[in-house]
Amino acid sequence: MKIDCVGGGPASLYLAVLAKLQDPAHEITVHERHPADARFGWGVTYWPDLLADLYAHDPESARLIEEQSVRWQGGFAHVGDRTTAHDGDPGHAIARHRLRTVLADRARSLGVRLEFGREIGSRADLPDAHLVVAGDGARSRLRAEHADRLGTRVTTGANRFIWLGTTRVFTAFTFAFVETGHGWIWCYAYGFSAEHSTCVVECSATTWAALGFDRLGHDEALRLLEKIFADLLEGHELLGRRDIESPAQWQAFPTVTNASWSHDGLVLIGDAAHTTHYSIGAGTTLALRDAMGLARALRTATAPAELPAALAAYERERKRALLSVQSAARHSAQWYENLPRYMGLEPHQMFALLGQRHSPLLPHVPPQLYFHLDQAVGRLQTLRWLKQRLGPRLARTLQSRRGGSGS
Repeated sequence: MKIDCVGGGPASLYLAVLAKLQDPAHEITVHERHPADARFGWGVTYWPDLLADLYAHDPESARLIEEQSVRWQGGFAHVGDRTTAHDGDPGHAIARHRLRTVLADRARSLGVRLEFGREIGSRADLPDAHLVVAGDGARSRLRAEHADRLGTRVTTGANRFIWLGTTRVFTAFTFAFVETGHGWIWCYAYGFSAEHSTCVVECSATTWAALGFDRLGHDEALRLLEKIFADLLEGHELLGRRDIESPAQWQAFPTVTNASWSHDGLVLIGDAAHTTHYSIGAGTTLALRDAMGLARALRTATAPAELPAALAAYERERKRALLSVQSAARHSAQWYENLPRYMGLEPHQMFALLGQRHSPLLPHVPPQLYFHLDQAVGRLQTLRWLKQRLGPRLARTLQSRRGGSGS
């Protein structure tokens, strides 16, 4: 079959690799609107279970990805002048451009054609393709063309965030929470190479405006953030997005969902199909797993007429897999949107609840009570069962007694 992938991100490139490995007779092209030498973005995170899946699907690209990644374990939380450490699970990070380069080189070596510098804005631009894969991101133009048929819905979060880099290299996942005269502002930081780290800054829309970020120019905003996070950065600078079009911009996170992932020979993958809040660090992992799922489904399509059934199977599998992740992302985003609720805790307690932010029970239970319940659950199997089975009922009861205040 003739398969055209639009968007040169990890999802499209990895699908091209896997589909070509499955059937070398496929004619596959990846279209990227930026030039081949464009370098933008910072680092992305992933976890050991993804690495195991990458090795199972294509050991060659997995080996190169692992070699070019950094590994860290646990993390730190800085709350004002107080710091607490956490011995968490190990994680990996890699520069986004390195990940794309590994996958692009691997695809090219298998006979995939890569085209750069051409904008594909419509399914009609690729009339000969049996299948067009829309991997062109959260603001996908191909998806927008069929938004009514696909049942696209985009909702935006309440907070503002900006994705930056820094020359300080963090060796563990690091959180920093700073109280200003206009409310809390915080960042997530992690190293992804020997030279740079990613630094994502977030705050409420009220704090964002009160600090002047709605009026400051890009460079002025970076200098102000360097002052706010001076203790964390230790004299290192913040860097805007390395992008050929524009510097980093403040955004409200767009949560993208689609009732259907395919229509008339077009199928969605990665952020074009779904987005999950960046605070759970799963975006790239989910995109690569979409590629794995779509490649598996395509094995059953030996002719173009069999594509609709294969695409329906891909959608069913991936939507099931996403249910728990999307729930975790939704609750994580809400935890940060209600951050002041947790900032009166001791740092170790706050960090413990930071790790529990995916829980649907947490918003309905007083933070101190939840912390002590969670500590007990960790020690007693019976209470662990109680939390899992009776937690939602307890949440409703407590919320009702407190008049539904949720604080």
